[in-house]
Amino acid sequence: MKHLLEVIAKALVDQPDQVTVTEKETEDTVVLELHVAEGDVGKVIGKQGRIAKAIRTVVKASVDKGDKKIVVDIQ
Repeated sequence: MKHLLEVIAKALVDQPDQVTVTEKETEDTVVLELHVAEGDVGKVIGKQGRIAKAIRTVVKASVDKGDKKIVVDIQ
């Protein structure tokens, strides 16, 4: 799931070398933090957050973590 998020983000931004994804896992939650260049944040979020919502949907659909909640945090 971390790799999938990274591939999607690199396809959207102008500076794909500055895309990093960190994963933090607790007992009931998995947090994926997506870091992109400052000028590319708008491209990843999209108008009214549509692209960010689509990214979150795809990542959540690709994961079978049982009862764990998946959170995608864009920074």
